[in-house]
Amino acid sequence: MRHRVSIKALGRPSDERKALMKSLVRELFLHGTIVTTTQKAKAAAPFAERLITHAIAKDVSARRYVNTFLNDEKLTNKVVDEIAPKYSNRKGGYTRIIKMQKRHGDDAELAIFQLVKEE
Repeated sequence: MRHRVSIKALGRPSDERKALMKSLVRELFLHGTIVTTTQKAKAAAPFAERLITHAIAKDVSARRYVNTFLNDEKLTNKVVDEIAPKYSNRKGGYTRIIKMQKRHGDDAELAIFQLVKEE
């Protein structure tokens, strides 16, 4: 039975799924925008939103929280010092998913997953 099952498994075991989410969020923070499948983008969006929300606090515990997910000190500094302050007056909705055409090889729905421009 599927009662109260709320996680999107994406056809992967939990360790692969966690690695995929970390990889997608890392690339999003590095480049600002990535192209991936719609389902992967929808699954990764809450992770990116949560990290930015924590990073807005700009304290030591926020840096540690972000660093435990990203495992990269330079990227953690970029998120806390450059990305998060742009969204300090915003209460969520830091990412957007724009649907694109389907991929020719396997007919998968593609999407542009990007950080929203600061106001």
